[in-house]
Amino acid sequence: MNFFKKIVFGAAVLGLMAGGSAEAANKIVMDGSTTVGPIAKSFAAYFTKTTGVQVTVSESGSGNGAKSLINKTCDIANMSREMKDKEVAAAKSKGVKPVEHIVAMDGLAIVVHPSNRVNALSKAQIRGIYNGKYTNWSQVGGPNAAIVKIQRESNSGTQDSFKELVMGKDNPISKKAETQASNGAVKNRVASTPAAIGFIGLGFVDNAVKAVMVDGVEPDERTVKNGTYPITRPLFMYTNGQATGVVKQFIDLKNTPEGKRMISELGYVNR
Repeated sequence: MNFFKKIVFGAAVLGLMAGGSAEAANKIVMDGSTTVGPIAKSFAAYFTKTTGVQVTVSESGSGNGAKSLINKTCDIANMSREMKDKEVAAAKSKGVKPVEHIVAMDGLAIVVHPSNRVNALSKAQIRGIYNGKYTNWSQVGGPNAAIVKIQRESNSGTQDSFKELVMGKDNPISKKAETQASNGAVKNRVASTPAAIGFIGLGFVDNAVKAVMVDGVEPDERTVKNGTYPITRPLFMYTNGQATGVVKQFIDLKNTPEGKRMISELGYVNR
């Protein structure tokens, strides 16, 4: 019996001795961020294979992940931003104590169509594009084409991170920006639209889009890890109280060689 299976078996026995159901020791429910989703799903496949514990992963957005934890309908809330004060207050009112676990670091990549000659933008230019100051690519060194701005939905942690790290409190995103529901949807829209710009987690960048330099810095593992890339953020898994049993074993995967390998191969950055 391997290490993880011993832990699961022990947890099940303890559950029975305490008069509880053993089923809880054989299932983990996760909900939340589409950015954290690839890590969660990779961890889940590995964890189920090595322990037999069933792990379900839903990707309904960071805000919904927080709601699921508050309502006690998930064991782990995946979030690409910190829980907000109002979410923490709502949790406490229901007897839930959110505890954050940083699973990886991520760079928020600003992506354009590969045919766009723009290779670099400043944060000020990106802010100007999204607040409507710049409406044509020619204003920021690109072709004579109207800029198609792509954003995320209001429930997205990636949207919140972009607002905080790029827009600032007094610079709302233009109402003319188009909304997409996930990192993948933003990437696909930019990939199919020569005049588009969007923002996605670094792990979602591939040859279908081009990630531009921001303030002269390339978004990659090195610059995210050393903090020189200016749009860098942590990625979280939240639990109700300190993680225990199989949930703790699952979250602790991030500290193992196998977990670190998965994080790196997915394009994210180990702490």
